[in-house]
Amino acid sequence: MKRLNSGQNFFLYDIRPRSTKKLPGFLSKGDVEKLIKSCINIKHQTILKIIYSAGLRLGELTKLKTKDILYDQGLIRIKSAKNNKDRYSILSPKVAKATQEYITLFKPNYWLFEGQDGGKYSDRSVQNILKNAVIKSGVDENTTVHTLRHSFATHLIMNGIDIRTIQTYLGHESIKTTEIYTQITDKMKSQVKSPIDDLDI
Repeated sequence: MKRLNSGQNFFLYDIRPRSTKKLPGFLSKGDVEKLIKSCINIKHQTILKIIYSAGLRLGELTKLKTKDILYDQGLIRIKSAKNNKDRYSILSPKVAKATQEYITLFKPNYWLFEGQDGGKYSDRSVQNILKNAVIKSGVDENTTVHTLRHSFATHLIMNGIDIRTIQTYLGHESIKTTEIYTQITDKMKSQVKSPIDDLDI
């Protein structure tokens, strides 16, 4: 609300509609599979597998150290994540196996994924891997690294995983941030057809 000037009692009101929070884009499970399989390089494929399987942010992936893969506990340790808080996420048995094979072949020293000079792998390199995989696989061209994180959360909700558990894996401060994914699945439910619609009656 804004007063026109000190000598008048008329006011201007901002009547523009409030913007609604945009639902995050995500890939179907089939498109995630196509995306990952399009990578022939085991290092590149392992990078995409870890991002999707654990719901990591780009910067969290590139900061992983070899010691952060906790095989015995089935967990990935994410240190100094957003808001400088440590957390743990899922280490899938499939991803654990792929990671061990990658380490055996590439022998990283300190960082889990290292550049040619032995330093930390760059965010730009990961983005290029994803970009090339998107082109090869033919999935949505707007797919980003963060889309894989959104896909992780959405697929967990579709599998019936508790929202607070997902909040922990994603490292969200507020449950309200995580609840946006329930809006996605609610929208999907509204589009479900009755089985009678497939009958010729």
